Amino acid sequence: MTHIGRPFDKKAKKITIRQDDSVDAVVSYLQRKLRIKFVVPQFHVNGDDQGIHDIDTSINWLIQDLRSRKIGGIYLPNTRWFAGEEDKGENLQRFVIQLAGLADVYVNDAFGSWQSHASTYHITKYLPSYAGLCLQDELCHVKLVLQPARPFVAIVAGAKYDTKIGPLTEIYKKVDHLILGGVMYNTYLCAKYGIKIKGVQESDIELAKGLVEQDKTEKKIVELTHLIESDTLEGRKDGQFRVISIKDFAPGKDYNYVVDVDPTSFEMDPCKSVLSSAETIFVNAVMGLMPHFWHGTSKMDEVIDNNIKAQKFFGGGDTLQEFKSLHPKLYHEALHSPKYYLFTGGGTVLKVIEEGDPYGLEIVKALMANKESQQQLHASHNHVNAHGRLA
Repeated sequence: MTHIGRPFDKKAKKITIRQDDSVDAVVSYLQRKLRIKFVVPQFHVNGDDQGIHDIDTSINWLIQDLRSRKIGGIYLPNTRWFAGEEDKGENLQRFVIQLAGLADVYVNDAFGSWQSHASTYHITKYLPSYAGLCLQDELCHVKLVLQPARPFVAIVAGAKYDTKIGPLTEIYKKVDHLILGGVMYNTYLCAKYGIKIKGVQESDIELAKGLVEQDKTEKKIVELTHLIESDTLEGRKDGQFRVISIKDFAPGKDYNYVVDVDPTSFEMDPCKSVLSSAETIFVNAVMGLMPHFWHGTSKMDEVIDNNIKAQKFFGGGDTLQEFKSLHPKLYHEALHSPKYYLFTGGGTVLKVIEEGDPYGLEIVKALMANKESQQQLHASHNHVNAHGRLA
């Protein structure tokens, strides 16, 4: 099982089930790679926005087929389609108990799913639970981000400032240099220079002022000097985008959408010298509004790769997808290079940095607690057996 996308609207309390968020593509890939047949069960959807309430008993027929080896595996629908996945009450308890009734053991191999949901956290209360090989490997490597060789440079981008302010505050404390991208960087620029950029919310600008004040003293943020301004978000249209320089910023100036970093920013100091002298680089960033504005991200990847001595960590679905798309050869080399490590969850790395401990994630603590309870149960069982034999 896995989750895909964010079909649950937390504000409206509604679940939207779309084919784009189905597990079909994952199942198709697994079938090709493993050469076995998977079946995705179909469950009743409650209304237009209530999602799936129950795992239907019809799944028992599939479990029989699995045991008799008529099929190779059962893949549940997107776990976030279920009403209990992100619930806190009755729906949660019912869903977790139904999940536990399907299996003998639970294995969590999803480093990117750090949220304490039914299928990642609460399930460990009902089944013997273990960390998968991928999760173990990523937890080992994230320690190197927490104890980096220095200088340590982090590159972080995002579509919203407020959702990453916690991790950003913590990562700022730990890095030697910080490079921002996306709307996050736009927000910072608005707060520092008193300008307005389309798409940047006033409430986020207020939040960013704290970082601006902090950086006046510590001077860790490396500013990307040249940006791409566009009149529209509908693509790369001739005559409707241009290069702008932060040297021209002045309080009260208004700009249209800033949709990318101009590649020259990564070829000039201070950015070039910071990246070329780094010993550890962590990247959770796509610089431009994809797919039309990719030039800044592409140049960033090239400049980072030119630093052959640095340990390079890339993380997050979007970051890895664009890395693979823009530089397929380099991506495949990175998979096998000791100088690269590709995390499946960039947001999870940020969360670990925020916690300061790879074992501080709730999903990991749940697995560790499960292990302790299993050991206690095993010890108790052995104690009873020993006394039984003595009797």
